[in-house]
Amino acid sequence: MRPNKTYLIITLLLFLIEALIAIFLKSGFIRHTFGDFLCVILLYCFFKSFIEGHHFKIAISVLILSFSIEFLQLTNYLELFNLQDNHLANLILGSTFNASDLLAYTLGIITVIIFEYKIYKLWIT
Repeated sequence: MRPNKTYLIITLLLFLIEALIAIFLKSGFIRHTFGDFLCVILLYCFFKSFIEGHHFKIAISVLILSFSIEFLQLTNYLELFNLQDNHLANLILGSTFNASDLLAYTLGIITVIIFEYKIYKLWIT
């Protein structure tokens, strides 16, 4: 199976944006909330690059994964894997639970679903 080039390019662009946010912004709305909003879109596009499944199922799977990681932050899961001092693990997986992150993930996935639905409607008409 060949990767979907469109989703792969979007994934790479979103990754670049996320990296720039992480490097240049240390606090604020864009770093903490908009970054999480973009993160689920990035994950969705990554999975869509390699999986031809229905967009709604993939979107919900990404949301469940994101929620799971966020709720794991209520525990010391990074310590369990001896990653508490690993900057990259802390950056990617997070270390503190924040309910507003759940809202950002949800809004990101809703955006994906709306966008995919509109693209699908345009494609079939």
